[in-house]
Amino acid sequence: MPRWQWVLMHLIRRLWVRATLLGVLGVAAAMIATTADTLIPISFPFTIEAESIDRILNILATSMLAVTTFSLSVMVSAYGAASTNVTPRAIKLLTEDHTTQNVLSAFVGSFLFSVVGIIALQVGAYGDQGRILLFAVTLGVLALVVISLLRWIDHLTRFGRVGETTAQVEQATRRAMDEYLREPCLGGQPRIDADLADVDTTAQVCAARIGYVQHIDMSALTECCEKMSVRIFLSVVPGAFVYKGAVLGWFECDNSSEVDTAALSAAICDAVTIDDDRSFDQDPRFGLAVLSEIACRALSPGVNDPGTAIDVIGRQTRLLSRWAEGPSSANTDSDSRSTSAPRYPRVYIPALSTADLFEDAFMLIARDGAALVEIQLRLQKALRALGELGDTPFREAASKQSLLARDRAMQALTLEADRERVLAVLETPAEHGQPSTHDKQ
Repeated sequence: MPRWQWVLMHLIRRLWVRATLLGVLGVAAAMIATTADTLIPISFPFTIEAESIDRILNILATSMLAVTTFSLSVMVSAYGAASTNVTPRAIKLLTEDHTTQNVLSAFVGSFLFSVVGIIALQVGAYGDQGRILLFAVTLGVLALVVISLLRWIDHLTRFGRVGETTAQVEQATRRAMDEYLREPCLGGQPRIDADLADVDTTAQVCAARIGYVQHIDMSALTECCEKMSVRIFLSVVPGAFVYKGAVLGWFECDNSSEVDTAALSAAICDAVTIDDDRSFDQDPRFGLAVLSEIACRALSPGVNDPGTAIDVIGRQTRLLSRWAEGPSSANTDSDSRSTSAPRYPRVYIPALSTADLFEDAFMLIARDGAALVEIQLRLQKALRALGELGDTPFREAASKQSLLARDRAMQALTLEADRERVLAVLETPAEHGQPSTHDKQ
């Protein structure tokens, strides 16, 4: 997506944005009721006293203030627990949780609606019809509060837990992976070393700050290519760490045309967003690395939770099996783009390496779980299953990680029987639909 859409998407994910929108909506609802006498010409056969609505609004305002304060304290506690028991890299997903943001925004909006309604009632801003309309809106707000409370109670039973947070990381990784498979190389041409053979490497663009590449605006780069008749060869992908002066890419002019190199370099730098942290959006490797961190935290002596590491291995296996299926099985609909021809043919970008994906997913788990036979058995079974999928590079990457895990296990396992069980898994051929004798682990 273009950079402005990406920035807008990240802005919408912020809690204060949704809370502000619902707060403004609550204030507007209370203020619109003051004009009901002129907007609604129909006379109602009954009236509602201001004292009756005032009591309800006071109860609503007092309770919403307490519930909002309590909910914020629960959120902070959940963030701290997730940072300690899962990984700090997963906190960003918790802060962007839609259910939490919607519930808290509903509480804040209800509180502001109640306060404005009470003030307007005290100054006599509502007529007979205005009080009736205010009472109807108050009933609607009460229904919204009850529904939000029920959703919040159900959500609190899972919010910040290790399993729930791990599932959120898996979902974010799958979304990034699906987007990449739907449009490989972000819609550009896959760049290989041969593409740079005839490129003037002095025509390069360098980073202006230190950080991680979070987003690349391919449409802006293509606009530069078409406007200035150039081709752009990027050397970075989302997730890459760059420093000031690091080469972001090169450009090549068509027909030796005159190009404002300063303006082009500035435009390329603007199209590559660099920030302090990595983002899940365009970076499938980051999600795999975060899952691996969760498993390593679970395998640490202070936590000692191999079950969570086994669960992570299963999630990594699901994600990489999705990668093995390739672009052909990506979610398709009427808006999906064909992967046969790149959308941005004048922009060349390095493709993600399958070997790097396997390393992000399994290397740390194999290292920290080398002395645990249950981890090694599950890891070897997962890699054996993945070794039956995908193309040749995919199977070679699975085989490489399997052998590395075997070597670590042979050095760390002290019991000969455990070493024999790990070797038995390696020697047993995979049979689809037939469980191994070790699948009880």
